[in-house]
Amino acid sequence: MSEHVAVIINPISGAGRRPDVARQRAELATAFLHRRRVDGEVFVTERGGHARELAVAALGRGASLCIAWGGDGTINEIASALAFTPASLGIIPSGSGNGFSRELNIPFDSHAAFEIALGGHERVIDAGEIEGRLFFNLAGVGLDARIAHQFAATGLVRRGFRRYLEIASNEIFARAKHEYAITMDGELRRSHVLLVAIANGRQYGNGALIAPAARIDDGKLDVVIVDDRSPWSVIRHAPKLFRGRLAEVPGVTMSTATRIDIRSNEPLIYHVDGEPCMGGSVVSACIRPAALRVRVSSLCA
Repeated sequence: MSEHVAVIINPISGAGRRPDVARQRAELATAFLHRRRVDGEVFVTERGGHARELAVAALGRGASLCIAWGGDGTINEIASALAFTPASLGIIPSGSGNGFSRELNIPFDSHAAFEIALGGHERVIDAGEIEGRLFFNLAGVGLDARIAHQFAATGLVRRGFRRYLEIASNEIFARAKHEYAITMDGELRRSHVLLVAIANGRQYGNGALIAPAARIDDGKLDVVIVDDRSPWSVIRHAPKLFRGRLAEVPGVTMSTATRIDIRSNEPLIYHVDGEPCMGGSVVSACIRPAALRVRVSSLCA
């Protein structure tokens, strides 16, 4: 049986408000499908949540492969629809950080990424689940969640890594301080923390390795706890984040767990693959092993 493919394009990711991006990406996707003689459809998202709706509808029409053209948020929407089904995910990365795509060694060149999506090897990976939402790369509370909220609030006016660094600097100096009760597989820890990262993959994107030991198919989540510290300490140790040496920093602990509960005296801000969320005073996460089929190169199969 021939494969039926759905290509779902976010015209905003990595492109701001340029009006010609949707047409250009759709034309390129159509040309690729035609060149490979693949039966397929091409869709362009119109709003948040639309990518998931399109993926669900495509599955209902018999799609065996959905290709996500966008950033980590778009990929999350489509992957969440495909999880625990026989269908596979292909990726054309075009986001601001592309952490999940980097984790899977997906090339940023759209032509090369299409070749992998249509003809690559299949790899089965885990997912995390936090408050009923699946994540495939990272979730967390604290500093990274506040940055995600501020980054999303800027809309399409300014995007990219430079804007991310500006927001991160502002949040570091804002000195928001929270005490959390963190339970990992039944073991309780209480402390004032800068952030708690719950990692299936290793990095936020742009080479920032928050959980360098994480593996996306080991049946565990890596939990990285960074204790509260001065802004100058954060800045001084930031280079270690990009060198994969964060574990060397005093006050940073890394462990693995299959279930994590985080409690606070106030509603918790958290993020799911970089998308901001607001929860109650308790946020719970767990591992969902062997959740998703992804097309990758032979080097990552």
